[in-house]
Parts: sequence; C-alpha cells; structure tokens
Amino acid sequence: MPGILSISTLVWPHLCTNSRQVVKMSATGIRKPGFESPAIKLPSHPTYDLKGVVKLALAEDAGDRGDVTCMATIPLDMEVEAHFLAKEDGIIAGIALAEMIFHEVDPSLKVEWSLKDGDHVHKGLQFGKVSGRAHSIVIAERVVLNFMQRMSGIATLTRAMADVAHPATILETRKTAPTLRLVDKWAVLIGGGKNHRMGLFDMVMIKDNHISAAGGIINAIRSVDEYLGQKNLQMEVEVETRTLEEVNEVLQYASQMKTSLTRIMLDNMVVPLPNGDVDVSMLKEAVQLINGRFETEASGNVTIET
Repeated sequence: MPGILSISTLVWPHLCTNSRQVVKMSATGIRKPGFESPAIKLPSHPTYDLKGVVKLALAEDAGDRGDVTCMATIPLDMEVEAHFLAKEDGIIAGIALAEMIFHEVDPSLKVEWSLKDGDHVHKGLQFGKVSGRAHSIVIAERVVLNFMQRMSGIATLTRAMADVAHPATILETRKTAPTLRLVDKWAVLIGGGKNHRMGLFDMVMIKDNHISAAGGIINAIRSVDEYLGQKNLQMEVEVETRTLEEVNEVLQYASQMKTSLTRIMLDNMVVPLPNGDVDVSMLKEAVQLINGRFETEASGNVTIET
C-alpha cells in the first residue's frame, strides 16, 4: 500500500539554528489529550496482543543496544516538537495506535491531533504533533510511521473501493501480513470497509479444498451442519461456489434440509474481458437464483475497475 505520511522533527526555538525554520501548529482545532471523539476500535480477537506487537516492533528496531546514533548525537535532556505532515491526499489511519507506541516508549510524551482516524487528509497538511524528550521521539517515530503509513494506505484504498462499491460492502481477506492481521483489519474498518472472519476460529468457510476432501459441495455442507450440531456451536457458515450448477446444488440442499448456511460466495464470477470491460452475467444470474435467501459475496477479480 502507498505510504502517505511524513514526520519532521522541529526543535523548540531556543534549540534552533538560524538556518532552520521552526514551524508551530496553531492550537486552533488541536485535539488535546483526553479529547473525547468517536473512535473506530481495534477488531475483537480472543488472543491477539496489540501491546505485544508494539513491543516486538520497538524491540526489532532497538536490538540489544538501543539507538546508538541517537545516544551519540542528541543530548539526553534535549526536548523537541515533531509535526505530522501528509505527503499525499488520503485517509488517515493509525492515530490511536501511534499514541500507544509513543506512550509505550515514554509516557511523558505529549501527543496532540487535529484529525481522527478515518478523516480525509490533504497533501501538505500538518495534522498532529508530539513533544517531549528528543531521544524518545526519535526512537518511536519510525515505528509509528511504519504502522501509520501502512494503515493509511490500506484505509485510503478501502475508502475508494467502498465508495464505488456502494451499496455493496467491501470485505477483506485473511491474506494479511503475518502478526499484523488485526492492524490491517483495523485499517479496513477505518477506511469504511467491514471485517470478514478474523481467522479460522470464528466462522465456517467451506472452500474448494474442503469441498474436494469431503467429496462434493453437499457433503461438505452436510458435514458442517452435523459438526455444529454435535458441538452445539452457532456461527456464520459460508460456502464457496464456482459455477451456477454448484449454486443450484446448494439451494436445492437448503430447500430440503435444515442448514446453518448463511452466505454463498460467488467465486471468480466477475470475468475481465480483453477490451477492458467485465462480464458479470454469471454473477447476476447467480444472485437472481439465490434471490435473497442467503447473503451473497463476490470474490475474485474485485478491483476499483471491476
């Protein structure tokens, strides 16, 4: 995803040389610490440790010696102010996580924002600042930016796709960076999308591998129905269909048997054509066959253009 943020460290006036301009952000519109505003929260997960991820990211940078350049060049008692500057237009994401990182490094750092997660940001806009010990800010800033740039890129693309897809909803997949899944999924929420399943544990998703192993799509659904009944589990159940024949099979089974099925995935039924158009005739026919009896999800070849 494209990075859209930059941070520039600007020292207090009495530490500034004549050749370096000090830029101060107006207090107007700045959200003071503790400012109450609607927040888009991290998706729920039973085992994910976001604070642990932050600590790992900081430890990855610090290694076993810490920031040797910072210790060699910056006085321990120097205090600075750093401003967040947008280098592209987009959707800002990661503000809440940035605060967590700064405070993990140094609880005395003061962080202020003029925007919140999910807001539009324009190129050149200063939208936040952090002030305090220079050592702490320099140690935290790259980890903060790595998260914010990734999250803002995801949120920006999600918002663009969500806008053109409306009234359909944009969902993400499990094809996320290992250990960063909830951060990526958080960015999708901030961008206006919705979350698919968090992992293998919170939704049944019957895909081609399961169908092949079970000996057919109906055998797979029947096995899921039996398993959920035996375990007394209630959760969403989705099945992947690749042809209209499979859609008809699923609908016939559902009309004759009590099933836990809630959603039918229509996989690769959007077909890009050589001339740049797309053939959605199979997708439209599948949706008409289902006729609202189940949720429908289009998967594969989903782009801004399609």
